[in-house]
Amino acid sequence: MTPIKLSGPMLPPKSGRAPKQLMVLLHGYGADGRDLIGLGGEWRDDYPDMLFVSPNAPWPCARNPGGFEWFALSDRPAEDFRREGADQARPVIVNFLIDLWAQTGLSARDTVLCGFSQGAMMALHAGLSLDQKVRGIIAFSGALIPPAGPWSAPPVALIHGNIDGVVPVQLSLEAETALRQAGVDARLFIEENTGHSIAPDGLGFATAFLHRILPPNA
Repeated sequence: MTPIKLSGPMLPPKSGRAPKQLMVLLHGYGADGRDLIGLGGEWRDDYPDMLFVSPNAPWPCARNPGGFEWFALSDRPAEDFRREGADQARPVIVNFLIDLWAQTGLSARDTVLCGFSQGAMMALHAGLSLDQKVRGIIAFSGALIPPAGPWSAPPVALIHGNIDGVVPVQLSLEAETALRQAGVDARLFIEENTGHSIAPDGLGFATAFLHRILPPNA
C-alpha cells in the first residue's frame, strides 16, 4: 500500500532564516489546514525562527465533503471508534513528522504539536507515543485517547471551553487526571462562557505555556 502523505499550508519563519523550531497544527473534524494556520500569525513575532505547518487530515470528511477527518465518527461508543481511528491515523502523523525533521534538520525537541478538537486528540495520541519527547503539546477542546505502549512525557497544555457542546469539557478534566497520574506535566485551563472554540484567554494561556517550555529568543 502506498504510504499516505500529508500536505497543507505552511507559514515560513518570519526571520527569513532556516527554521530553528517547528510547530505542527492539527485541525478539527471537517476542517482543513487553513483552519489553524492562522495561529502561526499569533506566535511568529515571539518565534521568528519557527516554521508553522498545518496539514490537511488524510481522509475526506464523510459528513463534510469539503473538509477532512483524522478519523470517522460512528454510532458506536465514542471510546471504541476514537481509539480505532486514532491508531489508524497515528502512523500517518508520525511519518509526516519524520519527513519534516529530515527536511529541516530539526528534531522532536524542537517541535511543538498543537491541535483543536479531533486534531487535539491526535496531537496527544501521536505526541505521547513518540520514542522521542517533543518540546510540548497544546490541546484545544480535545480529549485523551491513550496510546498503547510506553508514553513519552512532554509537557501538555489542555485548554477547553466550559460550555463546549461538541466535545464536553469533562474530557479535558479526565485527560489532565490521567496524564498527571502517568507522570506528565499537564496543566488545564478552562475558558469561561466558551463553547467549541478558542477564546482569547485560552490563547493567552497557550502563549504562556509556549514561553515556559520554549523561551522566546532562547
